[in-house]
Amino acid sequence: MRTAGNSNPSLWWRLGWQLSLVIVVVVAAVILGLCVWAATIMSPNIAMEETVGSAIAGAAARDSQGRLALQETPELRSLKERNNSLWYVVATTDGVSVSYGTIPPAYAELAHLVHLFDDADLRGSAAANEIATIDDVETAMGEVRILFGGVADKGSPVFALLARAYPIYVSLLAVALPAIFLAVPRSVGRALARVSDVAERAAQIDPRRRGARLPVDGIPNEVAPLVTAFNGTLDRLEDEARKRQRFLIDAAHELRTPIAIMQTRIDGMPEGQERRRLLDDVARLADTAEQLLDFERNDQSVDPDGTVDLVELAKTVVADIAPVAIAAGYQISFHSDVVRLERNGNTPALARAVSNLIRNAIDHCEGQGEIAVSVSADGAVAVADQGPGIPADHQELVFEPFYRVTPKSQGAGLGLSLVKQVVANHGGRVFMQSDQQGTKVSILL
Repeated sequence: MRTAGNSNPSLWWRLGWQLSLVIVVVVAAVILGLCVWAATIMSPNIAMEETVGSAIAGAAARDSQGRLALQETPELRSLKERNNSLWYVVATTDGVSVSYGTIPPAYAELAHLVHLFDDADLRGSAAANEIATIDDVETAMGEVRILFGGVADKGSPVFALLARAYPIYVSLLAVALPAIFLAVPRSVGRALARVSDVAERAAQIDPRRRGARLPVDGIPNEVAPLVTAFNGTLDRLEDEARKRQRFLIDAAHELRTPIAIMQTRIDGMPEGQERRRLLDDVARLADTAEQLLDFERNDQSVDPDGTVDLVELAKTVVADIAPVAIAAGYQISFHSDVVRLERNGNTPALARAVSNLIRNAIDHCEGQGEIAVSVSADGAVAVADQGPGIPADHQELVFEPFYRVTPKSQGAGLGLSLVKQVVANHGGRVFMQSDQQGTKVSILL
């Protein structure tokens, strides 16, 4: 079936109606073939049996003396007008009969015996080329037998047989079509059960976990090439990701040496505004290289490997970075609702995340206000500042690598991205609240 808003057709629905169409075509071909074959061996009068029988059944009545009589009904009159060669003998079961038309001599001798026959096909005699039929019909006055002829060239025996056979093919389709729509979903469901398992495995693949592949065992042969191609795509993507990470890590390492050389040379310059500006630029460059290294190293290591006391960790990070914050013109504070709060995690990675939140506040709050770091009992570590805030349409984007709210802002745009990556590796979430009075970023583990 189809779900709302989904343009992808259901496999069992497609198979169901296609199989139904095949069944209908096969049944139609078989019934038509049987009718064509039956028309070659049955009397040609079969095409007129229903018409003649219906007209006579409607006209049969008893006269004033209680004998059989045929009234000139519109149906009987029309039958006679349309078939000039028509003749018939109508007899009751007790032998009383009436006739119409020119009865061939060979059949005239049977007129007094018609009441003895329930059904008969008369043809092939050397004494008469005429084809005759005896049929039994129910009338208002009871059962009568009809011997008739002169209509062998009228009507189509094939269509007449199709009309008579409708109980067969209608009942067959009435059973087969619902059975198809009941059986196909079950069969498709069983055949694709393993495919559903593979789809669940595919949805659980983490791009940072290398070597995850979809199983091919038990997959239908028609679907297996798709799974194999998907695994091949994963191989190529991982290979390209390794190349990218290797390049970025190597580039960050290679930057360390020229940065150190530049810093040494600048240290040797005389004091002045130019020297301080160059030192600040080199410090930013060194910080960007370290962040790039942290970003790539963290991307390759996703499993927490120990127990972390979030209170102690946040307190230590605040103590380490407080001189930097104070030198930049900020007040910095720390508060915890609990004395100790343990979580499973990687201490260096989480320390980098908290440190990056504080450094981000230092870089973007214009050197004024307070930076408050807090730990709550529910496992959240929050860093709040009193800066200008982040516009609502930027609040999700700031967690993307190399994204900066303003192109000329300080930093490389990796700090918050690294925070989100570290928290995601620990199965946590990052929340941001920001307005004109400041920004608060919370890590919830």
